[in-house]
Amino acid sequence: MPIRNIAIGRPEEATHPDTLKAGLAEFISTLIFVFAGSGSGIAYNKLTDNGAATPAGLISASVAHAFALFVAVSVGANISGGHVNPAVTFGASVGGNITLLRGIVYVIAQLLGSIVASLLPAFVTASPVPAFGLSAGVGVGNALVLEIVMTFGLVYTVYATAVDPKKGNLGIIAPIAIGFIVGANILLGGAFSGAAMNPAVTFGPAVVSWTWTNHWIYWAGPLIGVELLGLSTSCLHQPHPRAASQH
Repeated sequence: MPIRNIAIGRPEEATHPDTLKAGLAEFISTLIFVFAGSGSGIAYNKLTDNGAATPAGLISASVAHAFALFVAVSVGANISGGHVNPAVTFGASVGGNITLLRGIVYVIAQLLGSIVASLLPAFVTASPVPAFGLSAGVGVGNALVLEIVMTFGLVYTVYATAVDPKKGNLGIIAPIAIGFIVGANILLGGAFSGAAMNPAVTFGPAVVSWTWTNHWIYWAGPLIGVELLGLSTSCLHQPHPRAASQH
């Protein structure tokens, strides 16, 4: 994701049928992902009678998110790229892979998909939707750094397996690789910050439960992580002066 000039795009692109179709794909993919995530949280609370979190619950959440993201990315990959994450869309815009206007359509669709996905299990189960928040004893700074690092790993996986022109056959395993890194990060960060790595994942539950405590962390962390990734990949993919002089 080397940083390039951001392309704004023409105004008519925001209403072009291809853009709207891609936006719909992002809406559906995000709905699938967040529905599984929020639903697993509601199911866990019901099974434990709102008891304390357990290692088994963390593993269940990790598996549910990994499988759901694998499916969500797969179904949207050939239409919108299967971003399912405003941070991924932001990185694609900064990297020049999509225009800014197209990215805005994606983000709006992702946020709406998250809201609908959070409303559905709340309506069906008549149970409150668990919002993301910091665990007891976890500081704001700690959670912010954790979200930055986890998002860095997630988006780098997206870049290496789905975006990089030199990815080769790795593109075939992109959805499962992306799902696996999210599942692994949840095993690490789920007990601290909730391991969002995705502003859309936290936005829907926050709207439905109207819980905004420390919500900014789940936007700032992923976006900073993407910016750091952009800087690092710019350095990694910049031709060496000696090598460049040979061509």
